Amino acid sequence: MFVTVTANPSVDRTVEVSELVRGGLHRASAVHVHPGGKGINVARALVRNGLKARAVVPAGGVEGEHLIALLDDYSIDVIRVAALGPVRSNISVIEPDATVTKVNEAGAELSAEETKAFSDAVLDNVSDASWVVLAGSLPPGMADDFYADLIRLLRPSGAKVVIDTSGPALRAAVKAGPTLIKPNLEELEEAVGRPLWTLRDVVDAAQELRALGAGAVLASLGSKGAVLIEAGGVWHAEAPVDARSTVGAGDAMLAGFLSAGGEGVSALSAGVAWGAAAVSLPGSTMPCPSDVRSHPVQVHEQLDWDRPIHEKP
Repeated sequence: MFVTVTANPSVDRTVEVSELVRGGLHRASAVHVHPGGKGINVARALVRNGLKARAVVPAGGVEGEHLIALLDDYSIDVIRVAALGPVRSNISVIEPDATVTKVNEAGAELSAEETKAFSDAVLDNVSDASWVVLAGSLPPGMADDFYADLIRLLRPSGAKVVIDTSGPALRAAVKAGPTLIKPNLEELEEAVGRPLWTLRDVVDAAQELRALGAGAVLASLGSKGAVLIEAGGVWHAEAPVDARSTVGAGDAMLAGFLSAGGEGVSALSAGVAWGAAAVSLPGSTMPCPSDVRSHPVQVHEQLDWDRPIHEKP
């Protein structure tokens, strides 16, 4: 069983337009609405591929009812924690070249009592978990060390813990010793406080976070694939894609990585295949097995250390 924890879930609306013009009137060519938040996306990807997932979410307001109704379309074991504030709505506008413009709400603040109930719900539902995924932003008012505290509280369960968040919450969580962290390039740069231009820079930054407490680092690099840095080695993998939407692709990649054991070359290959499949699909649609098989992955055990990740200004 995979347990995902989404402290700040959302209802995600993705709108496709022919061109985005500031101040203009736009006619949507397609609209997609999905239950969102990183942990929920991971759970959606896992169940689409025949695996069992449980999602722990705080959900309040009419928007929370909408989120739960959307989740009814999936075979996810949903643990809903009552909250007074409404679930946030996120909007992504996508152009034909897969450029995404996002507007994300901050989310509703959880009270101290609601935060305690949420944490307790997580701890009460991990007895059968192989992995616990702590993912996404924290809602306003929640302490930066919320995920770090959960990592420590989860140790007696024996479950492996992966962190996919950013900013102060990521820095605090790393020091608590998670099994795995999954930053994207921007989040990794923020965590180490400097730009990362090459694969060598990415690996060096990941090793810094491992020295602080992270067991392994799975760094997603967008169109450049992903790098896995763990005790057993360092590998880079990539897959050709015809991009339609990048929304949720990193979450699909993490789900694929965990589905294949959560370590080593085979897991990295699976993760990149799932991520590439997600990029080819509309909105934040998670890939199914037939989507994944159509995306061959190339794994590099000898890295091109000076390969640029993005262009210098």
